[in-house]
Amino acid sequence: MNLHQFRFVQEAVRRNLNLTEAAKALHTSQPGVSKAIIELEEELGVEIFARHGKRLKRVTEPGQHVLKSIELIMREVGNLKRIGEQFSAQDSGTLSIATTHTQARYVLPVPVAKLREAYPKVNVTLHQGSPDQVARYIIDEVAEIGIATESLSDYQELVTLPCYEWQHVLVLPQGHPLAKKERISLEDIAAEPIITYHPSFTGRTRIDTAFAHKKLEPRIALEAIDSDVIKTYVRLGLGIGIVAEMSMQGDDKGDLVVRPLGAIFGQNVARVAFKRGAYLRNFVFKFAELLSDRLDRNLIAKAMSGHSNDYGI
Repeated sequence: MNLHQFRFVQEAVRRNLNLTEAAKALHTSQPGVSKAIIELEEELGVEIFARHGKRLKRVTEPGQHVLKSIELIMREVGNLKRIGEQFSAQDSGTLSIATTHTQARYVLPVPVAKLREAYPKVNVTLHQGSPDQVARYIIDEVAEIGIATESLSDYQELVTLPCYEWQHVLVLPQGHPLAKKERISLEDIAAEPIITYHPSFTGRTRIDTAFAHKKLEPRIALEAIDSDVIKTYVRLGLGIGIVAEMSMQGDDKGDLVVRPLGAIFGQNVARVAFKRGAYLRNFVFKFAELLSDRLDRNLIAKAMSGHSNDYGI
């Protein structure tokens, strides 16, 4: 057996048992992938996949156990590579970060700049997507570290730690009737057309939960994944906006009124995530420390060693 066979099995599962797609992803031929998997099954004496003709239909029970072992082996192969890079390249290489649009736009620029200052030989790659995509990037080892608000703690394959708290804010055009109110209620907001995040982004779950709790039907006029898009449509008069408070940092045009909504929607927690059991290079620890003064190397190492899955803010 060899690592190529293990990669073929993993990729077949990732591609929903489609060997043609697995072969494309691995830049090889479909017959080659099929043959390698069959040879591995023959060597192990078990069927990893149940088949209908030549097509894979499902992972068998022994196949589930084989997949778990392959996952461990491939994870340690990745760790070996990172250990080699750590000690041979003298803190150079690439840091791959998976994150959402809001984090990439408003939170990460300063930590990334400080990391490049501390490690000038390190290149940074950003992979942006939904929180679930962020989790998948880390699990598939496309990225070493992930930052998002939603979903990351739902994955057993990840070690997650709270990074910082933030709240939503209401953004209104100058002269809007709500801008004159000292206290804005959820009922006030529900009566207006609302422009806010897509349901899977930037704490939208808290917004929906608050309306549902009071049995209110919000008038969602527009959904977006980018805070700047939301603010643009608010400026055009399409409705009032609900955005993350960090998206208003540096927005000094003076044409929007901002009201905090923490008392209505509560506090959100941005989380940092790593793949469980992964070897973290020095600059990965450093970047995490730059993200939040609540994070340090010892805390992260303790969490990665399995002593805890979470630490409170």
